[in-house]
Amino acid sequence: MILLINLILYLFSFFRKGKANVFFVSYLAFVFVMQISLELMYRFEINNLFAVNIFFIGQMILLGLFYNSLLPIKGQKIFVKISLVIALLFLFAQFVIDSNQFLKFNLFEITLTSLLIVVFALFHFYNMLTDGKNFYYVSFGIVFYLLASTVLFLIGNLSMELSNDVKYLTWTLNAFLIVIYQLFILYEWKVSFYEDKIEK
Repeated sequence: MILLINLILYLFSFFRKGKANVFFVSYLAFVFVMQISLELMYRFEINNLFAVNIFFIGQMILLGLFYNSLLPIKGQKIFVKISLVIALLFLFAQFVIDSNQFLKFNLFEITLTSLLIVVFALFHFYNMLTDGKNFYYVSFGIVFYLLASTVLFLIGNLSMELSNDVKYLTWTLNAFLIVIYQLFILYEWKVSFYEDKIEK
């Protein structure tokens, strides 16, 4: 529900105000579509782990492009672009060598895509020491969520062999982290877009 609210608010800011970052709005739309798809596959008892892998790759690409658009330093932009290309090549090679990796929690993929985004966010934090705090709360939420959720997903393969109670606890914790993350995104909209509108 919070995700849908965020998507609507940022879409409004993008189309009416022309201020919301197009890559971040695209990311929110992508996450919304993936969330609905994953829920439908779960309800129809379809193995949705391949969609989870699509989510991680799509998240890396869109947030990579998001940070690339925010970073002012040419060297940082080059690093982001090269990192994305290399990561995609590694993942493509892995899936070609062992296609089964696409049908389970891919530990290498989860770690690689999540930590790359964290590195991009840390670049942005470094730049914000001297520049304005553009998308500060979004970046904080991204770092918090990805570091915490990566740990949970890393035990995803292990939890497959554990009791249903342990699996439920893992997914409940991840759902809680998602809510906290979305609240950071909502607060960012309030600070960066809503309050700006009030001032005018």
